[in-house]
Amino acid sequence: MFKKSLVAIAMSSMALVGCSEPQVNNTPQAPAQAEVAQVSVEEASKQANAVFDKIFMDAVKRNPVSQTYLGIKDDYDKWNDLSEENAVKEIEYAKQSLATIKAIDPSNLDAQTKLSRTLFIQQIEQQIADFKWRYHSYPVNQMFGTHSQIPAFLINQHLITNVQEAKDYISRVINAKPLIEQLIEQLKIREEKGIVAPKFVYEHVIRDSKNIITGAPFSEGEDSTILADFKKKLAKIDATEAEQKALMQQLTAALTSQLKPAYDGLVTYLEGLEQRADNRDGAWKFPEGEAFYNNALNRTTTTDLTAEQIHEIGLSEVDRIHQEMREIMVKVNFDGDLAAFFEFMRHDPQFYYPDTQEGRDRYIAEAVALIDDMKGRLDTLFLTKPKAELKVKAVEAFREKSAGKAFYQAPAPDGSRPGVYYANLYKMEAMPTYQMAALAYHEGIPGHHMQLAINQELEGIPMFRKFGRYTAHTEGWGLYSEFIPKEIGLYQDPYSDFGRLAMELWRACRLVVDTGIHAKKWTREQGIAYYVENTPNAESDAVKMVERHVVMPSQATAYKIGMIKILELRENARQQMGDKFDIREYHDIILQNGPLPLNVLADRVDEYIASK
Repeated sequence: MFKKSLVAIAMSSMALVGCSEPQVNNTPQAPAQAEVAQVSVEEASKQANAVFDKIFMDAVKRNPVSQTYLGIKDDYDKWNDLSEENAVKEIEYAKQSLATIKAIDPSNLDAQTKLSRTLFIQQIEQQIADFKWRYHSYPVNQMFGTHSQIPAFLINQHLITNVQEAKDYISRVINAKPLIEQLIEQLKIREEKGIVAPKFVYEHVIRDSKNIITGAPFSEGEDSTILADFKKKLAKIDATEAEQKALMQQLTAALTSQLKPAYDGLVTYLEGLEQRADNRDGAWKFPEGEAFYNNALNRTTTTDLTAEQIHEIGLSEVDRIHQEMREIMVKVNFDGDLAAFFEFMRHDPQFYYPDTQEGRDRYIAEAVALIDDMKGRLDTLFLTKPKAELKVKAVEAFREKSAGKAFYQAPAPDGSRPGVYYANLYKMEAMPTYQMAALAYHEGIPGHHMQLAINQELEGIPMFRKFGRYTAHTEGWGLYSEFIPKEIGLYQDPYSDFGRLAMELWRACRLVVDTGIHAKKWTREQGIAYYVENTPNAESDAVKMVERHVVMPSQATAYKIGMIKILELRENARQQMGDKFDIREYHDIILQNGPLPLNVLADRVDEYIASK
């Protein structure tokens, strides 16, 4: 999966933070119609792209978290502003930006810039329309949230290369207190509206919050998560012994006097909320829940598919993949039915590394080897390759119990930080070796790293397209990337090919269960049972997945819907072009325009076919 805390479109103000006062009048205005007519297409397009980038960067300037993700250190001591007042200001910015972009005459723009104008208008119109749904979410949940983003962000994003950046780190620790107070206020607003996460969520978020304030300097024992990170980073910078000692004292004071009271207050509120929560799992329980979920499906899939249609696609795909799995059972001479084969794959020790540090180290080493092997094969599939490096890491201990199975973090655009494929090795029973290849291809190469690093390195398109996300395109590519290695001779081991199918099956089941929970009023237990009965994955996988469905309505439908469209467009191009079809050129069309809605992606492919 592609992790939510990567650079979200900076237009959104609900990611973490402390924004500066808006500079409304600084947004550039589009050239007047008469002026546009007097300039060339090239110049008009250049002017339009300057407007797009100015709007994007103005939003980044109001968003310190996005700044850090982008390698900008202007507000390196701040977080995002979660206040109601700021949310209203951001919508006013959006309305103003929309008017500015609409004033640009599209008739004098080149094709790429015209597309940028269309996409930006659509994005901002959706942002404004979705403002009515801004409370239909759980800001604290087991997948993500301010409570876990604070330490994860400090550890993984806040680099310390000098004394000032160490001071900024300390300031962010201090400023976490008002940030968490804003978070609690957001939770209270939702509670008043009847939007409260189900009971199962609280065990996870309370535990994770307590983990952050466990250990030195809060109590005896090993250094706490943030103290250990700061100490390690501080040791590597050029600072005198006196400076280092003073900085350590300042951080310790910030942790004990600011961070701990903040998290204690959050835990107290969450413990009370847990008592008031119920076990209703679907978005149908929200105010106007059905309309909200239909809107969420539209945004996630970038299609007009209904919940019922998506549910049926899922059931059909589950049946197809089950049949392909039965063919593999014949290849490996398994005696029994599919359910028995699942049980065998779920528990046979040959498919699992030991639940030890040695087992975890071996998993990471072999994932690296798989990715390195794929790097050597890219020329057969791609014309364009990313410059950014890729690193494989285990999910950190403080969040591994609740984090997803695997996710990817994009590199810093300036090259100061590589892309990272995170594998969650908390329970090795949930990471079978037969799924290792497909997982590495999805999160690493040729999956999210190829896609998102290339996006950031593109030239000639505005920044909002480089850093924006359309989940169906992004995750559709990730799932497609699990499949294409088979076409160049990989997955020779039938069990590994079964692992590929198991991963695809998992995504097909997601279509069934997401719509089941949010549209058909399935319970959490019904969702878990569906996964256990229809996939070879561990029950712990099923529990985590269903809990993810509950707190992220629609998100999990993107993968299979996106993959189906990418394969459908490819097959159409192959049939129409015959011998002129080049898989490398097709992949360039998918990746070289940045993330796109699926209907716009289809238009790009049609243009490619026509050009040949």
